[in-house]
Amino acid sequence: MRVFVTGATGFIGSAVTRELLGAGHEVVGLARSDRSERALKAAGAEVHHGDLTDPDSLRRGAEAADGVAHLAFIHDFSNLTASGEADLGAIRAIGEALEGTGKPFVVTSGLLTAPGRVGTEEDPADPGSPGGHRLASEVATLALAEHGVSASVLRLPPSVHGEGDYGFVPMFIDLAREKGVSAMVGEGSNRWAAVHRLDAARLFRLALEQAPVGVRLHAIGDEGVPFREIAETIGQGLGVPVTRVAPERATDHFGWLGRFAAVDMRASAALTGKLLGWRPEHPALLPDLEAGHYFRTA
Repeated sequence: MRVFVTGATGFIGSAVTRELLGAGHEVVGLARSDRSERALKAAGAEVHHGDLTDPDSLRRGAEAADGVAHLAFIHDFSNLTASGEADLGAIRAIGEALEGTGKPFVVTSGLLTAPGRVGTEEDPADPGSPGGHRLASEVATLALAEHGVSASVLRLPPSVHGEGDYGFVPMFIDLAREKGVSAMVGEGSNRWAAVHRLDAARLFRLALEQAPVGVRLHAIGDEGVPFREIAETIGQGLGVPVTRVAPERATDHFGWLGRFAAVDMRASAALTGKLLGWRPEHPALLPDLEAGHYFRTA
């Protein structure tokens, strides 16, 4: 299969690129910089010049492919509404190019289930979830199933971890290093779902190869790691004390990360496992943190 991959050089996308190439597929990666072009060529992938905000480049990439994996996202936490709108525009452009072809189109989403309980693949997107800015994209993706596109949504948890991670966990580590304490909100009893990026990459491949039309998939390794244990492991890794922050002071300590430090986002991948035979094989979040690579400094 010739697969057009957006975000092909990112933390997760680069693992997806290697996974697809290792399984015998061809990869054409979207590149908007010389650095991305060099990374794609070094990995053995082809280069398609364009940008997430250039719908014509996205249509051309999709038209020339046998399937599309959409992982690119503008992570501008100062304006996630605009980021969500850009993502929706990209999905619509790719969807137009694939309409009526029956080709697979796998779209990345956040964990959009309701906080405070174990979410499943059967749960529709909840506008009150922390990833609510992706809601319109998920709805638009699944609607493509009615227009001759083998579309599916692959939801990722708050932590997709592994060496090279630059997401939430490294942000909390940097904050703990800066403040000299590793903090949790209240008792830290809220829990985070997590997955190793190599396990997520394998699920993207399986989704492209065999996912039924119009399904939601969950890439979940840990169903729910107590944030207290994350904070404690960060404290141990940095050699700093662990402290509690009152919920009303979360923003004072964490800044904009306060909402994510307090959120309870648990999820199951049981249905995904039954559907595609996917099981996580790589280290869970806490053992990955304990391995030490998260605490190396340049």
